[in-house]
Amino acid sequence: MKLLPAIDLLGGRAVRLEEGKRDRATVFHDRPIELVSQLAQGGADRLHVVDLDGAFGEPRQLTLIAALIAASPIPVEVGGGIRDRDAIDRILDLGAAFAVLGTAAVRSPALVEAACRAYPGRIIVAVDARDGVVAVDGWTTSGGITARDLTARAAAWGAAAVLYTDVARDGLGGGPNVAATAALARATALEVIASGGVGSLDHIADLRRAGIPAVVVGRALYDGRFTVADAARVAHAPD
Repeated sequence: MKLLPAIDLLGGRAVRLEEGKRDRATVFHDRPIELVSQLAQGGADRLHVVDLDGAFGEPRQLTLIAALIAASPIPVEVGGGIRDRDAIDRILDLGAAFAVLGTAAVRSPALVEAACRAYPGRIIVAVDARDGVVAVDGWTTSGGITARDLTARAAAWGAAAVLYTDVARDGLGGGPNVAATAALARATALEVIASGGVGSLDHIADLRRAGIPAVVVGRALYDGRFTVADAARVAHAPD
């Protein structure tokens, strides 16, 4: 299983939100660039960077994202506020290995389908769900589509993967929704990246044993519950 340490950006700082709520943000570092060398080692497969300002509809942090990409020795995937073709082109031109599209996949499906065709193997569709229904606009609004239906669309478009987040668990560390993530993985041929709720090495092991091919880990690393090397050892262990 691939391991993806996360850096969530808000106002130029590295933060983690609880349940995707802006008023429940914890600041972990004032200089996110200094986190790259810590997270992109010890066996991490790629970095997962989210521009929360962009996700909430505010000016995107392109200069900072470009610096993070340039500093990373491993591939970087970037999401948050990427909602038109110019934004997709710009993120990939900055050197991101993957662009992660969430709201656009619901609001502008033709755009995302075209992006998947234009950038084969480089578009990830974010499936952020609460009680099985996709949430958009920084997780503030229902998208009116189920996680499974959006995943089916992503597969038809030719997406590289889907990033599945159980919004109600994100940032809390109480454990990922293994059953829902595994059910989604069984329903699609796409790679499913698990995100939200990982708070222990056992949680990573549970996902690996359930056949989930990749996992995003954020707050647990910043809280010191385990290291990147510890997480990689569990994620990469043979079944």
